[in-house]
Amino acid sequence: MAKRSRRKLRARAIDAVPPSEPPMRPGIIGLSRTVPGTIAKPPYAESGDPGPSVTSPVRTADEIAAMRNTGAVAAEVLMIAGESVRPGITTDEIDAVVHEATLNRGAYPSPLNYRGFRKSVCTSVNEVICHGIPDDRPLDDGDIINIDVTVFKDGVHGDNSCMFVVGETDEHSQKLVNETYVAMMAGIKTVRNGSKVNDIGRAIERHARSHNLGVVREFIGHGVGTEFHTSLQIPHYYDPRANQEIRTGMSFTVEPMLTLGDPSLYLWEDEWTALTQDGRRSAQFEHTLIATDDGFELMTVTSDGSFAAQMYDGVAVG
Repeated sequence: MAKRSRRKLRARAIDAVPPSEPPMRPGIIGLSRTVPGTIAKPPYAESGDPGPSVTSPVRTADEIAAMRNTGAVAAEVLMIAGESVRPGITTDEIDAVVHEATLNRGAYPSPLNYRGFRKSVCTSVNEVICHGIPDDRPLDDGDIINIDVTVFKDGVHGDNSCMFVVGETDEHSQKLVNETYVAMMAGIKTVRNGSKVNDIGRAIERHARSHNLGVVREFIGHGVGTEFHTSLQIPHYYDPRANQEIRTGMSFTVEPMLTLGDPSLYLWEDEWTALTQDGRRSAQFEHTLIATDDGFELMTVTSDGSFAAQMYDGVAVG
């Protein structure tokens, strides 16, 4: 028998996965939530314009200490948000949970009014790839949802996200969620002083392709610290041009978005919500980390080392 091409095998694997049903549709978006004057705000909180990135990709010792504390707050808030996930809750109600938990910790919800974003968290359900705006749609049993929490405190941002399964989902969706987490960690584990940015994307793309999953190319990881997004870019696919050397003290996110089908996307009219063109589901995980001499330190973990995505630590590494 003639050997089938890898492209044909992937096409057959994709065809076996149905689009998500019912398809996602825009809901009603409520008013932005308010932040008291006692909470320190990032520069864009009033204007919505973060301006150009001007900071170094390498953090100072004081900034790293602040990011460790702020990252712990972000991790705590994400875990609290995850505990609220259940059939029937709306994504706007999840926004309220995140907003309150953030303020209770003396922090500002970084997404709020960033380039005009109207809510305090991103909630991306099923075939929504990223940047879903919380609205009045209730979650259904079998949905998968990414909750992307970023907080600003002590002059720095902590950015993390996790997938949560609503009730029980289908085999394809569960595999997508599991392998997206493994792919993120595969990318993170390449990081050390002297490694290259594209080592991260190479590891993520290799794992995704081994499981017939697509890799979204339009959205990438980014530097983070005193600015929500710095000029440092972290592709989640192998790009030979992304050969910047990673240095001790660099701070950035790794946040791959993988799909059950074609990773091509389109935006809703809100100019934020990105969805897969073929309607098949997408998943994403994210950590903020600091490069060290011989590896990395995760910033978005609680003081005891916990984080929301630990529920996926036991999945098999392909």
